[in-house]
Amino acid sequence: MKDPILRYTLRVDRELFKKFRYVAEADARSANRDIEQYLKKRVKEYEAQNGAILPEHDDNTN
Repeated sequence: MKDPILRYTLRVDRELFKKFRYVAEADARSANRDIEQYLKKRVKEYEAQNGAILPEHDDNTN
């Protein structure tokens, strides 16, 4: 069984990420948790406009 948690390296401007981490911590969340929440929101918005993403399309990563 595959590990349900994917580890992904994100490359982002250092100063932007420092500010993002500050905002996340102000909301009592880790930067990782805040990123996960943004991803969930974006996928939900996409699926609301375009229909559900089928399982065979969501496994392009190892």
